[in-house]
Amino acid sequence: MSGFRVTVRDGPRVTRERYDDAGQALAAVDRHVAALEHGASARPLGGTLVRRFEPVQQVVGRVELRGPGRVRGGIDVRGDGSAEAYTGRLRRVLVEQQDNETPLAALRRTLGL
Repeated sequence: MSGFRVTVRDGPRVTRERYDDAGQALAAVDRHVAALEHGASARPLGGTLVRRFEPVQQVVGRVELRGPGRVRGGIDVRGDGSAEAYTGRLRRVLVEQQDNETPLAALRRTLGL
């Protein structure tokens, strides 16, 4: 695989894009995350007989980034419109954001892009 691959999961819809460099791929990730955050409006699920899931516990969209050199990570958009960056593919590890850092900046810092 050459270049970078961005996969966007928005509910049941999945789209894939390819980019030649990291700057273009990260710009696409930022664009897709902003669109998912704008449209996030999950309601609480469950309740009386089953466990209740609040919007902040629900992932309504995911933008994944894959690249050369085992670059793997992405950003999850929650039902309340918040976002969290992670690294890895099968075993996701949450990326801790520093003061005034966006999820994209935290992902960029962690992946070294």
